[in-house]
Amino acid sequence: MKEKTKQKRITVGFVALGCPKNMVDSERMLAQIAQAGMVITAQPLTADVIVINTCGFIAPAKAEAIESIKKAVASKHKGNVKKVIVAGCLSQRMGKELFNETKGIDAVVGLGQRDNIVQIIRKTFQSDKPQAYLARSHAAINDDKIRLRITPDHWAYLRISEGCNHRCSFCTIPAIRGRFISKSQKNILAEARELISAGAVELNIIAQDVTSYGRDLKIKNGLATLLKKLEKIDELKWIRLLYLYPTGITQKLIETIADSKKILPYFDIPIQHINNQILKAMRRPDSKEQICELIEKLRLAIPGIVLRTTLIVGFPGETDKQFEELLDFINWARFDCLGCFKYYAEEGTPAAKMPNQIPDSVKKRRLKTLMLAQQKIAFAKNKERVGALLTCLVESVDKKRTGRGRFYGQAPDIDSICIIKNCTAKPGDLLNTKVVGTKDYDLLVRQV
Repeated sequence: MKEKTKQKRITVGFVALGCPKNMVDSERMLAQIAQAGMVITAQPLTADVIVINTCGFIAPAKAEAIESIKKAVASKHKGNVKKVIVAGCLSQRMGKELFNETKGIDAVVGLGQRDNIVQIIRKTFQSDKPQAYLARSHAAINDDKIRLRITPDHWAYLRISEGCNHRCSFCTIPAIRGRFISKSQKNILAEARELISAGAVELNIIAQDVTSYGRDLKIKNGLATLLKKLEKIDELKWIRLLYLYPTGITQKLIETIADSKKILPYFDIPIQHINNQILKAMRRPDSKEQICELIEKLRLAIPGIVLRTTLIVGFPGETDKQFEELLDFINWARFDCLGCFKYYAEEGTPAAKMPNQIPDSVKKRRLKTLMLAQQKIAFAKNKERVGALLTCLVESVDKKRTGRGRFYGQAPDIDSICIIKNCTAKPGDLLNTKVVGTKDYDLLVRQV
């Protein structure tokens, strides 16, 4: 009896782009691909199929995605790749238009079809006709259990909701991700335990707005209630909250964080601007007075708090005087960490149709001026930390025993790091250190 010819397994190259929410989607798709017996290769441009999970939030993200797609299609034309599948936010945003944007794409996959990626890969191999899979479904993304992690073993992202009900005039996210839906506490806690059992000691809580958690489920103080349950997981050491909408930061949440030994005193509060006219044009519900009062309240309630924010410069109609007001505010608030990007007129947003669009040269100048002002603040704050005792989560250690780590005020991938000389710990360890110097945005520390 002749042996059956062993069927060649499909090799899959995967390119993960975009924000932490997108990363979770990538990890979920990778797990499904691996479970289906397909081979995930580290050389995506030579795989049978390449899947590109895209971001489409603003123009630079779209440009990065299109560049990745073009590279994949070029490899396909050379005969190295058989099929090109584009997934994620840009697919959801552009839909079938992506086929015209870059010729050679075999399938476009929307966010709601994330958990059907294996079937889509197989269908794509059976057809020469490009197909779009764009049906919306929050059900799949509302359950992120079983992921093939891209992040290191010792930390992970934990998504607690999907979508957004805010209608900021500059933002495309509600149109892409849909309305706000909270995950059930049962699902979140099960996923948290799964991540902890796989080695994570730090969970970074993510959503478009984590402060809205539970409102649609009619849970009073939803985020605070969830955090208290997460704290009870023994092996979990650090809980970090990312993207706290300022108007959603309640007294109950402040007290919950202030009283906790696990929830880090790190507040990522994107405020976008400080001038009241600009905030109103952005359709933000807060005011300059409310934001300033919140900052003062937080610093009074939580000693040692680290504040991060995100700003936009060059919003339509922003005058020199309004920009100067923003600069004055930055110098007053003295944020520990700050990200800023120039305004992009995104198609389909109300702000894109507003009069008095700002020239790009002015946006660039304002961005540079603001970031230089923040650099002085960040460097000064680093020098103020010299001599302080900090617990660092070790990220990596090289052959020369130089470690890279983070203290509670440094979020993974977006903030500075601690450089640890003569590090004897291993990745995932919490290490007691003392700050002995600075190197630009980074801290130099030694073990104690």
